[in-house]
Amino acid sequence: MAKIIGQSLPNIPWQDKQPNETAPVWRYTCNPIIGRNGNKRSNSVFNSAVVPFEDGFIGVFRCDSRSITMDIFLGRSKDAINWTIEDDPIEFEGADGEILHKEFRYDPRVCFLEDRYYITWCNGYHGPTIGVAYTFDFKTFTQLENAFLPFNRNGVLFPRKINDMFMMMSRPSDNGHTPFGDIFVSQSPDMEFWGRHRYMMGTIAGNSSGWQTTKIGPGPIPIETDEGWLMIYHGVITTCNGYVYRMGCALLDINEPWKVLYRSNDYILSPIELYECIGDVPNVVFPCAALADADTGRITIYYGCADTVTGIAFTTVDDLLAHIKNPK
Repeated sequence: MAKIIGQSLPNIPWQDKQPNETAPVWRYTCNPIIGRNGNKRSNSVFNSAVVPFEDGFIGVFRCDSRSITMDIFLGRSKDAINWTIEDDPIEFEGADGEILHKEFRYDPRVCFLEDRYYITWCNGYHGPTIGVAYTFDFKTFTQLENAFLPFNRNGVLFPRKINDMFMMMSRPSDNGHTPFGDIFVSQSPDMEFWGRHRYMMGTIAGNSSGWQTTKIGPGPIPIETDEGWLMIYHGVITTCNGYVYRMGCALLDINEPWKVLYRSNDYILSPIELYECIGDVPNVVFPCAALADADTGRITIYYGCADTVTGIAFTTVDDLLAHIKNPK
């Protein structure tokens, strides 16, 4: 039995696996939990981040507007299923005015690290790069410098310092709907200056694991276990019908997380339900957040469905490790 290193979270959403379920991850039967109309102007709510906070849960949500502008909004919930999302986007302060000026914001992650909550997102600054901000109370948000040069997406922090350095995964890209992409790890002494870039893992060529041949990218904040960092990621294949986004998982070395110990051969979740296959961008499951209970090993994954609505799915640390250690 593997052990999650972290909080006891007995109140995370959960449904037991059905006896006929053979996959390592299974969906909530009442998906999607958030529809298109998450706030007063939203066209879609997806690719969002959730963390426990005080006596409930709080989240930073990507809500694309009905004019198809992209921004991030605060949401609150008592049960992490039923959400109230604010109508106005998060306002940041503190950074240089040039950085505070927004072109677009999307695909946030939230990470509790030391004494505060860090938010990372795809920030528009002459193209996509990684925006960084922090908050203590989800009332005041202080923005830092962008972490990297454009073009970059999927900035995901590790939830503690490793070898006395902050570490962040990212996926360098281009200025479009990137038809390529590998995952790198970068290091920082202060959350402002990032360097020591290390290659983590890339796409898989050929037919051995076809669902991740075009590009990959990190998903939720990695989960620390007694066997290493458990990372959930997305993988993409280009088909005659366009891109298809699926989920996989990997186990990373605890002290040198760019070293991959195990990795998915088969995907762990694929778009097969109507709400995952039909929407603004069909055939997408895109993980951005996970809640993990250290006592039971249960994990609840939040994911965007067809770039339109939000769903959740369930697994355990043992299910995921068995999946990657014993590929069929």
